[in-house]
Amino acid sequence: MHGAVTSGAAPAGSQASLLLPGAYFHDCYQIAAPDADICALELYLQVVGQTPGWVNRLMAVRNRLAGLVGLKNLGHLGALRTAKPLTGYRVGDRVGIFSLLYLSPDEVLLGDSDKHLDVVLSVCKAPQGAVSVTTVVHIHNWLGRLYMLPVAPLHKIIVKTMLKRTASLRLA
Repeated sequence: MHGAVTSGAAPAGSQASLLLPGAYFHDCYQIAAPDADICALELYLQVVGQTPGWVNRLMAVRNRLAGLVGLKNLGHLGALRTAKPLTGYRVGDRVGIFSLLYLSPDEVLLGDSDKHLDVVLSVCKAPQGAVSVTTVVHIHNWLGRLYMLPVAPLHKIIVKTMLKRTASLRLA
């Protein structure tokens, strides 16, 4: 599996799996972990910290369009506070465009809520040396459904791209 991105179910027993009932959208992609000793939050920070420019350009378009219908500007996916030490993060902190919802060495949940939907992203390390990224979306109204029409297919491309980049990481 090294280097290959596969799709599957949210890891059994993960915090992400508990969020699946009633979800409008969810997916899960997996890849071999680039470093078995790295915690889930550090892996997330490393990967998101090297977000491709085209993803941030898509986020800029998303933010402009979202503003027209009264939704919040999330900023860029790769916009992290790089000076903050890993040990300084706590549940409730902002981590780029998301808030930290759950934190353990093996799984981190990050999410955001707006009037149209709630989105939660899980990075989970599996005992067999894999890393899974699970996204769960619960929508609140028609605007959430409309929003997900272009976002769902783009999301899949972005997650797969980010995971392929993970395979090439050489983490210290």
